[in-house]
Amino acid sequence: MQTVGKKVPGLMIAGLRGGSGKTIISLGIIAAWKEKGFKVSPFKKGPDYIDAGWLSKAAGRPCYNLDTFLCSPPIVRQSYQENSKHCDIAVIEGNRGLYDGIDTDGSTSTAELAKLLKLPVLLVLDCTKSTRTMAALLMGCMKFDPDIKICGVILNRIAGKRHEGKVRANIEKFCNIPVFGSIPKLKSKDFPERHMGLVTSEEHISSDQAIKATIKVAKENVDLDGLYEAVTGEYYRHDTEAITQINSSEVKPAKPDSVTIGIIRDSAFQFYYPDNIDALKKLGADIVFISPLLEERIPDVHAIYMGGGFPETHAPQLAKNKAFRENLRKLSQNGLPIYAECGGLIFLGLSIQLGEQNFPMSGILPIKFGLSKRPQGHGYTKVEVVNENPFFKKGEILKGHEFRYSSIMAIDYKDHEMAFKMERGKGILDKKDGFFKNNTFGTYTHIHALGSPSWAPSLVKKARAFKAALG
Repeated sequence: MQTVGKKVPGLMIAGLRGGSGKTIISLGIIAAWKEKGFKVSPFKKGPDYIDAGWLSKAAGRPCYNLDTFLCSPPIVRQSYQENSKHCDIAVIEGNRGLYDGIDTDGSTSTAELAKLLKLPVLLVLDCTKSTRTMAALLMGCMKFDPDIKICGVILNRIAGKRHEGKVRANIEKFCNIPVFGSIPKLKSKDFPERHMGLVTSEEHISSDQAIKATIKVAKENVDLDGLYEAVTGEYYRHDTEAITQINSSEVKPAKPDSVTIGIIRDSAFQFYYPDNIDALKKLGADIVFISPLLEERIPDVHAIYMGGGFPETHAPQLAKNKAFRENLRKLSQNGLPIYAECGGLIFLGLSIQLGEQNFPMSGILPIKFGLSKRPQGHGYTKVEVVNENPFFKKGEILKGHEFRYSSIMAIDYKDHEMAFKMERGKGILDKKDGFFKNNTFGTYTHIHALGSPSWAPSLVKKARAFKAALG
């Protein structure tokens, strides 16, 4: 363990519930501070790709996820320290309500993460049709856990000056907490939503304009200078706290026998933790990005990693690119290691049916998919590796998450072709997940490389073996 520098001041932005408006406010504050010349390190609490993509765009740098279910607290703390150390300030967007976790102890909650990282909390209050009650709710949050330091609040969805004045007066009288901003009800045109939340930044046709819209909102309605001073001031800064680097088994020196791993990434496939890609690079892998929307052939690679995304919204384009689909199927038959999650799993299948139309996919795994109106799998997962497979050792326990609207319409498999038994979560079918054939592996469970340290070394090892077999 070694000391690498002082802790960067940071801020946790939380709400009383999901949908309270904290994402738009987080984007505006981050982008406005960036416009002022500050280096802002963005983070997203919990297993989220879409918000993280927008936060990354607002900050102009990668957004890392912090999750104490997927990763141990020391690893979470190290990730925060390592990925913020060259910045002026860090901003973490929480998820759900401040104290919401997986149990009555608040495990995995935004509050517990704030305490772990010793960060102040800026609480976003949705004030719709409410005045004095907001002070009561704020007071409850302040007293529920005295170790949580709420440094201020943002009033959101304010109906007008009279409404704002009443809420402010009650908060000042009963809570003695600064109000750093008051934001009116916003129109949804800048941030359209669909079945899995906000439209991703990669798909939004005017994402730059959308970020500019959040900057305008923040500059006009938030005391950005006062908030920055409160966060970076002596009381919250913890100037004497040093960053420590722990020895981490998943970070290994690069080996000279490098391999090339292709990552399927475009507007259809975009759900990747930066930590997963970083882990592959640290093990000596060269990364190339490949698009089945734009390319007909796969370049020379020794393995492929396919993340999640929205193949359903791009199904016509994916189906039309027959050359790419056939190329991928042939490579799989030749033993190329392929690891796919969620949307990637769909692309490995036979087809996806949307309404009355059926769109062919790559045909590697014998699964036919459909799309439901309600989530078919949503939340954290915990799996036991019960069958021999290309990427994980039998007996391993892995933690991940799933969030899908796709459904299984038909599948042909044998029990030994499913690597995972679900201890938590739904999986592909009958509490089973991790469908594999040869060196191709598809799962609904998204994993985080820092919480599943065997994943990246296994994929790189398989890539090296494939490279060696080529001669």
